[in-house]
Amino acid sequence: MRWQVHSEEPLYPDRWLDVRIANVELPDGSRFGHRLIRTAPGAGAVVTDERDRVLLIWRHRFITDTWGWEIPIGKIDEGEEPIAAAAREVEEETGWRPGPLRPLLYTQPTSGLSDSEHHIFRADSARHIGPPTEPWEAERVEWVPCSEIRRLIDKRDLVCGTSMNALLYLLTEV
Repeated sequence: MRWQVHSEEPLYPDRWLDVRIANVELPDGSRFGHRLIRTAPGAGAVVTDERDRVLLIWRHRFITDTWGWEIPIGKIDEGEEPIAAAAREVEEETGWRPGPLRPLLYTQPTSGLSDSEHHIFRADSARHIGPPTEPWEAERVEWVPCSEIRRLIDKRDLVCGTSMNALLYLLTEV
């Protein structure tokens, strides 16, 4: 069942997101306005080390008023390649420069509401280059044992959809 889109109008556009209303028609012929959000794509990385740990940030999300572990991820700048954006985000948010990156997964975390797409890469090493250049991104940066990922999810200390997808995918590779 494919929905047909007759039109799409902006409700609130800005440089971070574009809230729109689409006039859609269902296969049965009924029509209605469906809200959607258009955003720039994002990129991030799962960085592991030789001790089977993953580099994570502990941060507060004011929208849900929750704290949790996340992988470093952020917006891909115009003209920037996803792999370069992932490396930049790791450095900015953690102060660690990832080793060679390779694709891990691609996800559309909220496809029923948004066209958001996340390109996630993996590195098997990193070198500390200094403090994070965006210290407001995280309360702390830590190397967390991969064996703790399931426990963090169970405790709701890891709830970010993209981070969870990437880390659970990582566990299937081990």
